[in-house]
Amino acid sequence: MTIASEITSPPPQFPHGVTIVRQSSRGAASAPTTNSFSDITTWLLKGAARETEMLLLFESFIWRLIAAGVPLHRASLHIGTLHPQLLGFAWNWRRDDAVCHEVKVQHLTSETDSFKLNPLARIFATGEPLRRNPQSAEAQAEFPMMAELAESDITDYVALPFSSGTGYRHAMTLATKHPDGFPHTAGPEIRNVLDLFALHVERHIAQRIAENAVNAYLGGVAGAKVLSGSIKRGNGEAIRAVIWVSDLRGFTTLSDHLSGADMIVLLNAYFETLAGAVLAHGGEVLKFMGDGLLAVFPIGAVSGADVAARAALAAAQQAVRDLDALNAGALPQLAAIAGWHPLRTGIALHEGEVFFGNIGAPERLDFTVIGPAVNEASRVEALQKKLGRSILLTEAVARHLDITLDHLGEHELRGVSLPVAVYSPRA
Repeated sequence: MTIASEITSPPPQFPHGVTIVRQSSRGAASAPTTNSFSDITTWLLKGAARETEMLLLFESFIWRLIAAGVPLHRASLHIGTLHPQLLGFAWNWRRDDAVCHEVKVQHLTSETDSFKLNPLARIFATGEPLRRNPQSAEAQAEFPMMAELAESDITDYVALPFSSGTGYRHAMTLATKHPDGFPHTAGPEIRNVLDLFALHVERHIAQRIAENAVNAYLGGVAGAKVLSGSIKRGNGEAIRAVIWVSDLRGFTTLSDHLSGADMIVLLNAYFETLAGAVLAHGGEVLKFMGDGLLAVFPIGAVSGADVAARAALAAAQQAVRDLDALNAGALPQLAAIAGWHPLRTGIALHEGEVFFGNIGAPERLDFTVIGPAVNEASRVEALQKKLGRSILLTEAVARHLDITLDHLGEHELRGVSLPVAVYSPRA
């Protein structure tokens, strides 16, 4: 079995906005060599429920249909989802190479001609099944993709909508090269197992939507902990981490003279720049607080404090560079906002032990980090106005770095008994 997040074999070409996530190439080994529709029904009612990966479930289902005598040569599954950037996911299988690809689909694809002229757009709009012979001139005139299928010797194409209680659009397509197309006699049996398979699709969709939602609002690490059952107040763990606290300079002034709508556009561009740098270097974005950002770079047994410190500093330096580029380039959505730039940020990096877990009221919890180290990082960030440097590091972080730093002195921090040595990358 091969399941890869990095595709090693030459991948098929997908439209703009469609990206391969991973693939499986188990082939016929993913299903019994002989199978009946009764066997598939039994599997769907019992064994299939144990499969946690949609990629593997879909691949196994397709090969079971083949073992039952269905002359499949291409198949695809398409599901909608709840995600701020994604329209949905799809799984595409071809018998020629016996590889099944999982792809993610951006929202922008729904506005392209390739989607609007695709049979999927038709069944999403009408909710009605569709069947065409790609070899016919009428089908090729109706849907341009039929010409490509015809060149691959496809003789019968079926697109079937899946009903959904969630309001999202789902569909499956089946195609064959058999000279006589799909056998009509097997139609009711195929439809029966497809209806059962649709229930598993709904199960996986619900899980995928839950993952997308918690990851978008909590981050990948915290989201995974919540979904794995860490949902009780007080659940969590003490971890060591390099803590990132940042703030937008001049936020109050901007808020006073910009409308709420313009301020949202501005903050989104600002946070996209900073959070993008954190995520690009392996950090975990925990919280947006007004114009503030809280993030951590966990210190583990494999990736020690020096690795976390270097990653955090690299992210901070990238954030400052990218913010300068944002100021110089002026995104189209920012060009219409008068008096917004230049945007400046203050970033403080500190290392220490924090509690990473659930806090709050019994009915309303928050997954965050707390502890003296977080408070100290916040106090250091407040020194930005006095010291005039975009990036400040405490001694706890600086000791893990082998680069030249400017020592900016020892500073008293509110609530901290001893002065804290503060450093900054050499300008």
